[in-house]
Amino acid sequence: MKMHIKEFAELTGVSVRTLHYYDEIGLLKPSFVDGQNGYRFYDERSLERMQEILFYRELDFPLKDIAEILFSPDYDKQSALVEQKRLLTLKKERLERLIAALDDAVKGEILSMKVFDNSEFEAQREQYAKEAREKWGNTDAYRESSEKTGNYSKEKWADVNAGMDAVIAEFARCHNDGFAPVSNEAQVLVKKWQDYITENFYTCTTEILAGLGEMYTADERFRENIDSHGEGTAEFIRNAIKEYCR
Repeated sequence: MKMHIKEFAELTGVSVRTLHYYDEIGLLKPSFVDGQNGYRFYDERSLERMQEILFYRELDFPLKDIAEILFSPDYDKQSALVEQKRLLTLKKERLERLIAALDDAVKGEILSMKVFDNSEFEAQREQYAKEAREKWGNTDAYRESSEKTGNYSKEKWADVNAGMDAVIAEFARCHNDGFAPVSNEAQVLVKKWQDYITENFYTCTTEILAGLGEMYTADERFRENIDSHGEGTAEFIRNAIKEYCR
């Protein structure tokens, strides 16, 4: 299934403008972009990722927190869904209490102000957010990335993402030109990639870099996005990083 951005927007209830923004900040990239006209297209995996994003938005998570959690190599989707359901259930129960209170108010009954108390949900949400950041936010890297990207403008995000695409395109050309992952040409690009991440997001240590390399092929979303620059690019980058981190 391949949907044009307008179809995807209608299906998900998210505006085209928002989808453009999610693409710019790297939160949700299209599954395919037509190189001739720039049209964005989305697929089933895009829907799955959008559902995850919308669940977190319902729980009032900032976009930068959602991005850090979803793109963490240690992200556990099933565990996240269980916790999200628990919190949304608390939210539902509060809404049901408010609806019942409205019925009582229509009857002229005096309401207790406790019906508006949302402290239980807020406390549970904050606790989950804290645990999610600690578990999936990669601690130091998460904090550094949050501080560095927190004030990025829409234009800055566009520049950063364009820069990332440019480096990946260099990897694709290197691969297509027949260079091996162990070649000097490929290793120079790995260093360039590591430095780019450090400059724009967080200190990309050799350990973190190695984990990212594995994720580029293990996660189909990453593989497809990277391979849009050329078939086999994701695996080429993974192997080049693996050699670099030896």
